[in-house]
Amino acid sequence: MNGWLVAASVLLAAGFGPTVWGVATGPLERRVVAQNFGTSVVCLVMLLLAQAYARPSYVDLALVLAVLGPAGTLVYARLLAEDLKDDPPHARVLTAVAASAAVVVVAAMCLATGAGRATVKLLLIGGLLVAGNVIASRALAGGFPKGTAASRD
Repeated sequence: MNGWLVAASVLLAAGFGPTVWGVATGPLERRVVAQNFGTSVVCLVMLLLAQAYARPSYVDLALVLAVLGPAGTLVYARLLAEDLKDDPPHARVLTAVAASAAVVVVAAMCLATGAGRATVKLLLIGGLLVAGNVIASRALAGGFPKGTAASRD
């Protein structure tokens, strides 16, 4: 058992248990936020397993999850807009945790991989994870606050 496998196991235990609990129980707001966080956790675990088992194809799966996970959350945000309008979920802490974990995992893997095309793919996945989590979290919360540059037309 190597360090990458230990890191994947710890991340899976620390992130996936609360995610399953959040998706299975509680109000709609918590379930949607947990689903968004769960895709980030699974994507990071796939990256760590790719390094642990030396399977580059796992990185491709992580890339697909990095694209489709936030897209799925945006679909939920659109379909559940009426139900979430009165009490939108606020997941600033969870978004920060997911973004920080993505930066740490991708940076460690880039250092281990070295310069090359694989590093570019890892940086792309990291960027997609961070941007996707922030955008999906803001979409669930009802958009950007009024007065910010992103909310102006």
